[in-house]
Amino acid sequence: MSKMSIARLGKELYTGEKSFDFVGRRMVWYAASAVVLVAVILGVSIQGINLGIDFTGGTRYTVTVAQADQKLADDLRTAVGETAVEAADGATVRTAGGSSIVIETKAIPNGSEADSDLLGAITETADVARDDVSRTGIGPSWGERVASKAGLALGIFLVGVVLFIWIYFREWKMSVAAVVALLHDVVITVGVYAIVGFEVTPATVTGFLTILGYSLYDTVVVFDKVKENTRNLAGKKQTYASAANLAINQTLVRSINTSIIGLLPVVAILYVSTVQLGTSALKDISLVLFVGMAVGTYSSIFIATPLLVHLKSREKDVLDAEKRAAARMKEADKYAAVPVFDEGMAASDEEPDELREAGSDDLHEAGVSRGTSSNSSAMGRGRNTPAQQREVSDSGAAGRPQPKRQSRSKRK
Repeated sequence: MSKMSIARLGKELYTGEKSFDFVGRRMVWYAASAVVLVAVILGVSIQGINLGIDFTGGTRYTVTVAQADQKLADDLRTAVGETAVEAADGATVRTAGGSSIVIETKAIPNGSEADSDLLGAITETADVARDDVSRTGIGPSWGERVASKAGLALGIFLVGVVLFIWIYFREWKMSVAAVVALLHDVVITVGVYAIVGFEVTPATVTGFLTILGYSLYDTVVVFDKVKENTRNLAGKKQTYASAANLAINQTLVRSINTSIIGLLPVVAILYVSTVQLGTSALKDISLVLFVGMAVGTYSSIFIATPLLVHLKSREKDVLDAEKRAAARMKEADKYAAVPVFDEGMAASDEEPDELREAGSDDLHEAGVSRGTSSNSSAMGRGRNTPAQQREVSDSGAAGRPQPKRQSRSKRK
C-alpha cells in the first residue's frame, strides 16, 4: 500500500467515511480472546513455566577464556550435556562479554563427584586451567525475593493505573476496562513463554513490566479519543457505541504504525539473540517484548474499548442517546416511500398512490408540493410546474412598459 493510500485511508477513517465495526462485533473478539486464553492456560498447566536458576536456585560456572565465541559455547553445551551429571541436563550456556562463558545448571553440591566431573568436562573442552573456572551457588531465596519484588511492583503499577485513569477520565469503568486488557496481555504472554519453553529470568520480569506500560499507553490514547467524541452526548446525533467505534477508527492507523515501528527493532534483537547468540538474556527480554507489544495493540483495539461500551450500555444517558437515534431512524423511514422526481421523468396527471396516502403536512416537510397538474417541461426536483395560462402583457397601472417573462438565454 502506497503512502498516499495510507494517508487517504487514515483521513477516511478519521472523518467516518470508512469505518470498521469493532464495537458492534465485540462478541467475536471476546470469543477469539477466550479461545487463546484457554489454549495458553492449558499450555501453562501441562508444560509449566521454565524458571531460571535465579528463581529456583542452582549452580553457575563462569569460564574465562581468551576469546568467547558462539562455537565454544555450543561445544561446552554439548560436553556438559554428555556428562553423567543429572543436574546438568538442559544446562544453559551463554557468552558474557568477549572473554567469559557462563554455564548454569541445577544445584550441584560443592566438591561432590558430580561437581568434579562437570569441572573436568569444562576445562577439557575450553582448554583452560581449573583456576579459570569460577563456581557460584545460587539459593532459591534469591529467586523468591525477585518474585516478591516483581509482584509488589506489579501490584503498585495496577493500583496506580486504576487511580490515574479514574482521576483523569473521571470514569471508573474505563479503569476496569484498561486493567482487564492488561491482565489479558499478561496471561497470553506468560502462556506463550510456557508453550515455547523459554527460560524465565529477571530480564523477563523487566520485559513484563515494560509491556504493561506500552499496552496502557495505547489504551489511554484510544480512551482519550472516546472521551472527546462522547462529550455532551445529549447534544449529538450519535450513540455512545458509534462514537466509541469512531474513536477506535480515528486512532487505528496511528496504533498500527506505532506498533510496527516498535516491533521492528524487537524482532531484530529476537532474531540475533535466538539464531546467532543462542541462549542469552537478550532472548528472554526480546520475546516478552515482542509478544506483549503485539498483544497489547490487539487488546487496546479489540478488548478495552468494546468492553468499556459493554460496561456503559445500561447507563441512562447512553440509553437516552440510543432512543434518540432510534427515533431519528424512524422519522427518516417515514418518507422512505415518497418518490423523488428527476429531470427527464415523464410527468403524470395522476397522483401516485404514495402521495395520495401521505398527508399534506408530511409532503410539505418532505419538500414535495401537491400540484393539480403538471407539464412535460417541469424543471427542478420534486415540483410540478403549473401550465402557463396566458402571456404576460403590459400593465397600465405602473405607467411604463413591463418586461415580458422570458428565459435568461433569450434576454437581451
